[in-house]
Amino acid sequence: MIDFKQLAQQYKSELLDKVVPFWLDYSIDRECGGYYTCLERDGSVFDTDKFVWLQGREVWMLATLYNKVEQRQEWLEAAIHGAEFLKQHGHDSNLNWYFAFDREGHPLVEPYNIFSYTFAVIAFGQLYLATGNEEYKDISRHTFDIVLSKVDNPKGRWNKAAQGARALKSFALPMILCNVALEIEPLLEPAFMEKTIRTCIHEVMDVFYRPEVGPKGLIVEHLGTNNELVDCMDGRLLNPGHAIEAMWFIMDLGKRLGDQQLIERACQIALQEAEYGWDEQYGGIFYFMDRKGHPLQQLEWDQKLWWVHLETLITMLKGYQLTGNEECLRWFERVHDYTWSHFTDPEHPEWFGYLNRQGERLLTLKGGKWKGCFHVPRGLMNVWRMLDEIANREA
Repeated sequence: MIDFKQLAQQYKSELLDKVVPFWLDYSIDRECGGYYTCLERDGSVFDTDKFVWLQGREVWMLATLYNKVEQRQEWLEAAIHGAEFLKQHGHDSNLNWYFAFDREGHPLVEPYNIFSYTFAVIAFGQLYLATGNEEYKDISRHTFDIVLSKVDNPKGRWNKAAQGARALKSFALPMILCNVALEIEPLLEPAFMEKTIRTCIHEVMDVFYRPEVGPKGLIVEHLGTNNELVDCMDGRLLNPGHAIEAMWFIMDLGKRLGDQQLIERACQIALQEAEYGWDEQYGGIFYFMDRKGHPLQQLEWDQKLWWVHLETLITMLKGYQLTGNEECLRWFERVHDYTWSHFTDPEHPEWFGYLNRQGERLLTLKGGKWKGCFHVPRGLMNVWRMLDEIANREA
């Protein structure tokens, strides 16, 4: 029997006493602005390049802590610190957001990546809610407009596909827009918000979810432009963690809409994804899979990644919280046990990110080009708050 109150304290303590202080102590570049994210296990900096994804995510995380947990001035100041660096260096004069820059803010990689834009949207949107600064609101809203304008060709002129080549659409964009729309709802007109939500839900649940894939139905990563399954390596690709993460976004939208049927369906899909993606031999959830069981082009396909397991913790607990489904709770316990025994570091704060299939640590870093102040603190915060709510409800 889970002691929800005790478990809530475990997640809260890990967040507030270890993980957030780690990023405040080691990531803030007080000379040049912004954040270091390439951090060794002890917090030492091993590379000073900066990435818009992770700059935006850290701004969002710190502003969210300020808005939803406690109005600590140090969190707000650290969020503004990152946002001002992004505002000055992260984009061209038209809010086209670069992918990477050097320590001083000189661009290194052109704005080819749509997710640089989406994380800028939620960063400045959340910081606007914390500060009331209209400039932050304008940046968020105008960047969101650009995101929507790029849906049909996210990479724009940086698209490498040959003219007339096989065209594929990606699950990643409608999936992230489910979350982005809710994040900046106070900035959007109600009718526009409603339309955006309905479009995102349709794409995720009726287009990319394929009842004919796998034993019970799964979400695929890519489809043809006519929403058809495509038999190529990208067309067969599955990413269980991505699909599971999307289901807690959908559950949040279901809650927002008062649609219990949508919540129940998202919960069931999440369970199907976890069952399909779980490594029965070594434990943990595979990173990539092929829907026909063919070899994968991604050499890291069998690695166990931090974000996959943290997102699964959020999804399964949310499924239990919103539906009472005991199978979700059993999966939460299973993934909790694996996650805390494999990704936590007994010697230093923050969590490891990359394990091999057997669950052995591949890299000692706590932050890099893809791992920053986001999935670990977001996961801990969400799980703590849900556990607390469940404990209070059941009491």
